[in-house]
Parts: sequence; C-alpha cells; structure tokens
Amino acid sequence: MANKTLVPQAKAGLNKFKMEAAKEVGVNLTDGYNGDLTSRQNGSVGGQMVKKMVEEYEKNL
Repeated sequence: MANKTLVPQAKAGLNKFKMEAAKEVGVNLTDGYNGDLTSRQNGSVGGQMVKKMVEEYEKNL
C-alpha cells in the first residue's frame, strides 16, 4: 500500500508537524531528499509524532 495522505488538504500541516517532531528529537530533516538519515533517526521522528498525537488525544478524553 502506498503512503498516501487521506486528506490531501492536511499534507502541509502534517509536513510542518513532522519537521517540528524532527527538531524536538535533534534530527536534521530537510524538505526533499533525506536518504542519508539512518533508520534510527527516521524512526525517532515517527515515534515522536505518534507520542505527540497520543498525548493530544488523551488530553481530549
């Protein structure tokens, strides 16, 4: 399955969120090619994004 944004209008917001998460975990993520980053670095960005989403969800319960 391809990695698609379900709501295309949210793409810019998700990209901004990803850049903020990368900055928080100290990963130098750029717009464009990031193939020089390790799996660990990329995973830490994704993990930080999920952590923040869960925290936001729990605040709204």
